[in-house]
Amino acid sequence: MWRHGLAGSTASNRRFCLSATVTTSRTTITPIRALRSPHPRRPLTTTPPPRQPLHPSSGPFEPLRPPSPSSLGEPRPPRSYPRAQKYLRRLLVLSALLGAGYLIDSQAYASGIARSLRTFGTGLLVAADYKLNFRPHPLPIVGSKSGIPELHRRSAERMSDLLRHNGGLYLKIGQAIAMQSAVLPPEFQKMFARMFDDAPQDEWELVEKVIRDDFGGRSVEEVFGVDFTGRDERKGVMEKTARASASVAQVHWARLPDGREVAVKIQKPEIEKQIGWDLWAFKVVMRVYTWWFDLPMYSMVPFVTERLKLETDFENEARNSEVMRELINSEPALQGRVYIPPVYPELSSKRVLTTEWIEGVRFNDKSDLTRPWRGGHRNYSPGVHGEQLPSPDMPSLHAALRSNPNQQWLKPDRNAWRGPHLAGGLGVSPKDVMTTIVDLFSAQIFKFGVVHCDPHPGNMFVRRLPNGKPELVLIDHGLYVYMSDQFRHDYASFWKALMTFDNNKIAEIASSWGVRGAEMFASATLMRPYEGGDNRVQKEFLKAMKAKSPSERNYEMQRRMKQGIRDMLADEEKWPKELIFISRNMRIVQANNANMGSPVNRIKIMGVWASRSLWQDRGLSWGERVGNAWRHLLFKGVLWASDAVWWFFRAKQLLGRGGGMEDEVEVKMREVAREMGIELQHDVFAG
Repeated sequence: MWRHGLAGSTASNRRFCLSATVTTSRTTITPIRALRSPHPRRPLTTTPPPRQPLHPSSGPFEPLRPPSPSSLGEPRPPRSYPRAQKYLRRLLVLSALLGAGYLIDSQAYASGIARSLRTFGTGLLVAADYKLNFRPHPLPIVGSKSGIPELHRRSAERMSDLLRHNGGLYLKIGQAIAMQSAVLPPEFQKMFARMFDDAPQDEWELVEKVIRDDFGGRSVEEVFGVDFTGRDERKGVMEKTARASASVAQVHWARLPDGREVAVKIQKPEIEKQIGWDLWAFKVVMRVYTWWFDLPMYSMVPFVTERLKLETDFENEARNSEVMRELINSEPALQGRVYIPPVYPELSSKRVLTTEWIEGVRFNDKSDLTRPWRGGHRNYSPGVHGEQLPSPDMPSLHAALRSNPNQQWLKPDRNAWRGPHLAGGLGVSPKDVMTTIVDLFSAQIFKFGVVHCDPHPGNMFVRRLPNGKPELVLIDHGLYVYMSDQFRHDYASFWKALMTFDNNKIAEIASSWGVRGAEMFASATLMRPYEGGDNRVQKEFLKAMKAKSPSERNYEMQRRMKQGIRDMLADEEKWPKELIFISRNMRIVQANNANMGSPVNRIKIMGVWASRSLWQDRGLSWGERVGNAWRHLLFKGVLWASDAVWWFFRAKQLLGRGGGMEDEVEVKMREVAREMGIELQHDVFAG
């Protein structure tokens, strides 16, 4: 009975039996401690509640026997999360689509779509920042308290990061914007000045692919007749490492089997895939900015994008080069002073341009230009007037390739003219160099009507002629503007009117171009303050600036600049789009003259070319040409005043009492421009 009672009890019943008398249905059990106690207590009788079965429907308890499935009842359905599953499916589908889109974009469009999205994001961020914070006093809570200069700085950094991260054609777009960066805030000027830096070069395998694609599957060896192993000494040689690399293309040196040394300019393969997306994104952003800031900017965008697209077409560049070559060879004032390297069409295509290799000194290397000549009397730079360069030691080059097919540099260094210690230079006069440059671009603008619009120092080389004079070599002919005869004639007349203070003629031509504020437009054209007007705009501005805080003056300057842009582009349909690029050309020439120490009177030279072109214009009748010739003689007599001013500043410069004429003009121009709300920096295009 004891065992039966213990066996039939639960664990809790067992613990209870140690301290109390437990009564089952038939038996009463007294704990052992109670029997041994010397003081018997009144027995405690407790009737436990009836035992509940583990499973209500299982019937009597049967130890060690699991319940039957039927006794467990209906199973409960599992807990589900339909909303989470729906979003998870959508997330997986979206991830798959984004991944596929990324692969397609990166392979088919060279990340053109991703670059466009990055452009839109940065553009909207910059626009929103200006909308919120471009005001004399910051907005409460949401406004930035750092002021307008800090707004310009962070916006310039955002744009700089965007252009450099996207690379390729975006650097060209940055250079196109830089054409007008002289009238942008200083923070933007500094940023755009970096748009001319070199870009990383592509691997040789990509170069080979471009050549194969453009020359019907022929290899580099077959197209140029070169050998990279050095085993065939009848073949030419070519460097696999680029001598120069820019945003769109890179340049390799090669020597052909016939002895010609050539520069092979090869477009980077991603440009062809990216150009459509990049130009579309540029148009969209400019459209939004035009609407958001109420500035007449979008009307210029189609013309700018068309020029940029043509710049990536090397067949177009070859045509421009040949046109300029013929024009210069037919102009007596430039013959023998300016050289355009010939293009070899049989070795060129839409993405490959092969021209004569140029040995010379870059225009911006002033020390190499002016140091004494060590090359011997009556000697001259190699290659002048297209003379074939001295042949390198080809057996040595082939031997070097046999020992190391990956030889990086093969072109010989032709530095004998520098002397034994390489301390010499070309020994040419900065005045002669700058006179040639101003004559060249004045002839392009006023006589040819065909203008090279990218004359920064990297695109100009200088060589020494046998007579000790400089020869200017002009390269990179992708960005050109072709002026109509009517516009070229009007522009020459406008320049002549500026020199003679003919305010009626200035106002007439400016009005025909849809320009309000002829006086401001005249100063922008001359790149110096126009002193023939009544200075009404400056006087009104100085009056409005009185009794204003620094923050309010800064805001007022920027607001005036915005209004000035509206005035200069009052009638967008009439406004000549060519002025976008011509003004940049002239600004770079002015900066080059200032960097060389202002050795020439740039404004006088350009004025003479403008006046001369009016009587030499073959499109005019003889009567008009004779009248213009007489007026040209009178005009040259008037220019003595300009010469007197130039010599005055030149004497001050030589005596150490001040800068040259361009420096003084720059200072005065900055003062007037600052009154108009514009900050000018002449070194924007120096690189």
